[in-house]
Amino acid sequence: MVVFSCFSKINEGEIIIFNSSISKDATPAVVSRILKAQEKPISQIKFQKGVYHFYPDKGLEQFVYISNHCDLMVNTPFPINGLKNLTIDGQGSTFIFHGVMIPFLIDKSSNITVKNLTIDWADPFHSEGLIVGRDEKKKTFDMQISETYPYEIRNGQIHFIKPYYEHTLGQSILFDPERKAIAFNTEAYTGISTIKKNDTKAYIESIVYKYEQEERAPEYKYIGKENNLFVEELKPGLVRVHNHKKQMPPLGMILVMKGEQGFNRVSPAFRVSNTNGFNGSNINIHHAGGMGIIAENSSDLILDNFNISPSNGRMVSTTADATHFVGCSGKVVIKNSTFSNQLDDATNVHGTYQKIVDILSENQIGVRMMHHQQKGFVIGKANDTLGFVRLEDSFFPFKKVTIKNIEYINNRYQIITINEKFPGDLREGDLIENLDNYPDLLIQNCNISNNRARGVLISNPKKTVIENNFFNTEMEAILVPVESSYWFESGNAANIIIRNNVFQDCQHGGKNRGVIRFVTDDDNENIAFKNIEIINNSFKQFDNLILEISNTDKLEFTGNTITNSGTFQQLHSENPVVKVSTSKNITFKKNTYAGKVLPDNLLVAEGSEEGIKFR
Repeated sequence: MVVFSCFSKINEGEIIIFNSSISKDATPAVVSRILKAQEKPISQIKFQKGVYHFYPDKGLEQFVYISNHCDLMVNTPFPINGLKNLTIDGQGSTFIFHGVMIPFLIDKSSNITVKNLTIDWADPFHSEGLIVGRDEKKKTFDMQISETYPYEIRNGQIHFIKPYYEHTLGQSILFDPERKAIAFNTEAYTGISTIKKNDTKAYIESIVYKYEQEERAPEYKYIGKENNLFVEELKPGLVRVHNHKKQMPPLGMILVMKGEQGFNRVSPAFRVSNTNGFNGSNINIHHAGGMGIIAENSSDLILDNFNISPSNGRMVSTTADATHFVGCSGKVVIKNSTFSNQLDDATNVHGTYQKIVDILSENQIGVRMMHHQQKGFVIGKANDTLGFVRLEDSFFPFKKVTIKNIEYINNRYQIITINEKFPGDLREGDLIENLDNYPDLLIQNCNISNNRARGVLISNPKKTVIENNFFNTEMEAILVPVESSYWFESGNAANIIIRNNVFQDCQHGGKNRGVIRFVTDDDNENIAFKNIEIINNSFKQFDNLILEISNTDKLEFTGNTITNSGTFQQLHSENPVVKVSTSKNITFKKNTYAGKVLPDNLLVAEGSEEGIKFR
């Protein structure tokens, strides 16, 4: 029998208190009460401190399109839909989830607070294997797999079996168990070469699509490819992997595997969409089959003491980004938090580019979602400001208009009507972005370490402050991009302050890139980034390259200290400290350098104004 207590609050709704009697599977009790919230409002849901399990079998089922995740039918115990002024307080409880679930599915709501709880999964969405043998000549390596990661081998391919879920070897990376971090120079060994070109085909070239298709989408990605690896079992728990093309992984390292890209992001811990006001405080997320939180088209989001770290001896916390914000506005605050051992960035903040494929009238266009993980995304609402962008001419809009309405036709195609007439030179192939859906962003007092990929990835033209953080990342600590050719993540960046941070041995995965990097994926000299301040930071790096600047107007690098840590061997000793290209108004002042680069080689500038010197 479900047991909970209710206490009325005048004009605020009830306070619901769940106790340990529901702990073996809390899903049905929680779902049942939340579904009554429209008729019987709730102000607070509290859990008596304890460990609560949640299974998908009795969760509310819903199909969801989620940015940068798989689109799927999923179950949730917390369907927060159309609610306002609700606080969920775990009071120190631990929530253990089982299988493919989204713990908190929050949509069309306002002023939602979740606090004082820990989130974990009983069975992880990744798997781990200890490297115990290698043969460079035969191109094989051996993995010891513990009972924690059940598997079977089908047609020479390994499949890891979980309750409610399974995955192949797929995307992979090496971890160093002594450091409990991404292995040094993992790029030399991973990802494991799972796919190769298929030369046996007939009549494929006769297939013609009327409209543009995305070749790397899951439904097309295997055309012309076949399995490269085959796996054999030497004895239970010990397998041999054949045909890897890179160097064989070193003994003693742990290979982390999470299945094929496009199929392996199924259970973020929080999905927040179309919501005004979300607070997550005193939250610990030990695992999720995707991101810790993905927020879309929402405003005023505050994460305080919102921590991502692994449990139970696992190398991995979340299998994708710790936090991710798409088309969000107002304020986004991330502070006093730890993001460690996730398999992608600590945070990514951006909008979306959508391509104009039809000009239907003087004020109506048809647009296409370009990346398969944008499917179902609606770019804005009535009276939002759209910018028209033609990247070969400029990264900034050549015209601004406002939305009258958006007609959703399907997950890839929508019709947008605007309040004004289109500019006369608008053409199919131009891009649109929502100029209102960018936030004032603060990232403060956070520890970002031991993860795959970047620390923070920022495409935000409003205002960004990154201060008093610690970075120790496998790739860039801070990447400021324009990603318009594959991910279609919009937002030329401006007004960024990076100050009082410590950068320790970033880029240790092996890529030849700067610790802080400004880059576009369009090969032109147009300015994309403006008004950047990098002030009073400490760089303790094993390698040379600290800063890469391209397509930038006005960047100040002042009062920073750069030393050589000696932690690892240098991988790219030929590099300078700073690379500058196609940029102007770049200044260096009062910086201290004690690394290994000779004074005459500290800075290399190409295609930029003359006279830039590192000082």
